[in-house]
Amino acid sequence: MKTVPKLSGCMGMSRRGFLATGCAACLGAAGCASMKSEHKAAKNAGKMRIRTIYSLHAEVQPGPDWPNVGFDFRPPMERINSELASAFPNFEFVPTLSTGPEQAQKILEEDASGKIDGYIVYQMNCWNQVVQTIATSGKPVLYADFQYAGSGGFLVYTAGFLRNNAPNVGFVASSDMKDQIAAVRCFDVVRKGGSPADFVAATAQARVKSTPGSGRLACKSDSLAVLSPTECLARMKASRILAVRDQEAGDGGEFMGIPITRVAFAELNDAWANADKDEARAVADRWEKNAAVIEDVSRETLETSAAMYLGQKAVLNKYGANAITINCLGGFYGGHIHAYPCLGFHELCNEGLIGACECDVASTATMVTFTALSQGRPGYISDPVIDTAKGEIIYAHCVASNRPFGPQGLVNPYEILTHSEDRQGASVRSVFPLGYMTTTLELSSDRKEVLFHQGKAVENDPDDRACRTKLGVKPVGDIEKLFTMWDKWGWHRVTFYGDLREPVFALADAAGWKVVEEA
Repeated sequence: MKTVPKLSGCMGMSRRGFLATGCAACLGAAGCASMKSEHKAAKNAGKMRIRTIYSLHAEVQPGPDWPNVGFDFRPPMERINSELASAFPNFEFVPTLSTGPEQAQKILEEDASGKIDGYIVYQMNCWNQVVQTIATSGKPVLYADFQYAGSGGFLVYTAGFLRNNAPNVGFVASSDMKDQIAAVRCFDVVRKGGSPADFVAATAQARVKSTPGSGRLACKSDSLAVLSPTECLARMKASRILAVRDQEAGDGGEFMGIPITRVAFAELNDAWANADKDEARAVADRWEKNAAVIEDVSRETLETSAAMYLGQKAVLNKYGANAITINCLGGFYGGHIHAYPCLGFHELCNEGLIGACECDVASTATMVTFTALSQGRPGYISDPVIDTAKGEIIYAHCVASNRPFGPQGLVNPYEILTHSEDRQGASVRSVFPLGYMTTTLELSSDRKEVLFHQGKAVENDPDDRACRTKLGVKPVGDIEKLFTMWDKWGWHRVTFYGDLREPVFALADAAGWKVVEEA
């Protein structure tokens, strides 16, 4: 794709106007109720000093990770600095970089001898644990997602703050810089005498006010035939998941009654090396013919990917399994496998089988279960992003089927592109059909729970950063509630086309599982 990347996941220009009314959103009931005496307000009426901390690995992305290797963070950081300085001439912003908690602690030690009134922490990469340390300052902290870059860490860390009722951490998750400015304006609450808790309440109020409603969620007709709970549970027990995590092999136990067999990297790689070359070329021919776009992926890479697909089929047949999940990144970067399995996963899911990323057994079991329940509809495992500017949750990953209604259902276009994070190999951008109801799920074997939310498919986001397939969905229910579960459940979710509410609840009742609605 030749899509020009946005300067920032938090920087896209507004789709709607911004009501800049001296932080009327910030100074509602929460802010105004907290105002102290005129003396205290006057005392704090000077220029505020806010440290802006960019939590990232390096100014230029050194290796494979969201958003992608080689991504230059300097232009978006410069733009953020410029926009904030322009919007708040009465604030002094102190931009700083931090790679982790040790650097964050040094920042706090430095600030102990200087005047810093509050912090903005931009999550630029996923898992730099900077914000937790900064939060210990007790000062107001605005936590911001740099979307399609730091979103995984942002969602998990934000859910932790919410679960623990952090008294000084507010957050913003918007692709619109104007929403970020509205959140930053809430520091005025503190300048005028309010507490950090008042600041947090004000940011929540500003966020809710700027988030568009779901509107009319009427969806296109979708004829969905499902198995009975009894038949689905029987199908689960008759299934088998192959988990390719490392060089260990043998019995892997079970997950929600689904047997698991561990398969070594070496066995999968041997199956890839021994795949029939003529058959691999025929598969590559078919992909070349059917893909709407092939970009930066060589014919040789297509054939090695086709051989990996055939290798996956071979080990599935050997063990009588219908699902395989592979530690794809660890295997490829470690030299244990020599082709990405993404196109193979795509092909397996199109056939009614299961190919799942990152050796995520929970998500694989979720796919097995609800592909069985829906009689063949493939699950789409993803790393979600929440964008309040759009009022959407976006499901992002480099693998997806283009037969979301099952092997015999409608076919949508797909593109073959490099794997996003390292710009190597071959992966899939599926251009999903829009206007349909989707159901998103995740199973927990330990807790015997099913995480559940639904939404209407409304866009395929072409942003070049992060994973290739990005399905945007308007959630059914409360998008604010969607921020609360990530620390407990992890980042992955599995999305299916179709309204599965009644079948999911019926299956849960029959199996003795609890349904946890996250929206």
